[in-house]
Amino acid sequence: MKASDTVRVVIADDHEVVRRGLATLLEGSEVTIVGEAKSGEEAVKLTKKHKPDVVLLDIRMHPGMDGLSALEKIRADMPNVRCVMLSTFDNPTYVARAVASGAHDYMLKGCNRQELIDSITGAATGQLPMRAGELRRVATTMANRVATPDPDIPLTQREMQVLRHMALGLSNKEIAQSLTISVETVKEHVQNILRKLAVSDRTQAAVWAVRRGIV
Repeated sequence: MKASDTVRVVIADDHEVVRRGLATLLEGSEVTIVGEAKSGEEAVKLTKKHKPDVVLLDIRMHPGMDGLSALEKIRADMPNVRCVMLSTFDNPTYVARAVASGAHDYMLKGCNRQELIDSITGAATGQLPMRAGELRRVATTMANRVATPDPDIPLTQREMQVLRHMALGLSNKEIAQSLTISVETVKEHVQNILRKLAVSDRTQAAVWAVRRGIV
C-alpha cells in the first residue's frame, strides 16, 4: 500500500472503554477502523472477514484466546496482515513472544496518539518498528541470531532456572526470593547467561528462551 492511502485496521481489546477510547483517539487520522473485537477468537474472525492492513491486538484478553495466541493464528493464516501489539505491560516475556510470533510492533498503552498512529501506519507500509529502544533492536538482533543457532549453549542447571525466571519478567530480587539465593548471586548468574547467549539484555535473553521452548 502507499503511505498516502487510508490504513484499514481491526482493533481487539476485551474492554469496551478501551476500544471506544482507541476509536476516538484515531478519529481524523489516516487510520480507519473496520472492525472491533472483544476477544482473540473474534479478532481472527474479523481479520478474515475484513482483510485489514493492520490488526491492533491487546496482549491480555479474557476469556478465551489472548492476543498472543491470536497473533500466531493471524500470522499463520494471513501472513500479509501486519500486527501491532498493545499492552499495559512492558514485560520481557510478552515482548519476546511477540517478536517470536511475528508482531510488527509492540506499543504500550501509555503511548500518545501520534506514536500509536505512526506505529500503525508504519506497520502498514512495512517500516521498521517504532520502539527503536525495544522491539526494533530485539527483533533485529534475534533475527541475526537465527541464522547461526546454538542449541547446545553450556548453561548450568542453576543458570537455566534463572533464565526461566528472567523470561517470566521477574526482577533480580524476585528471582533471589524464588530460588532462595542472594541478589548478588542472581546478578552474577544473569551476567553469565547474557555472556553465554551473546545477548546484551534480559529481553533478548527472554526471546532466546521463548524460541527454544524453555519458558
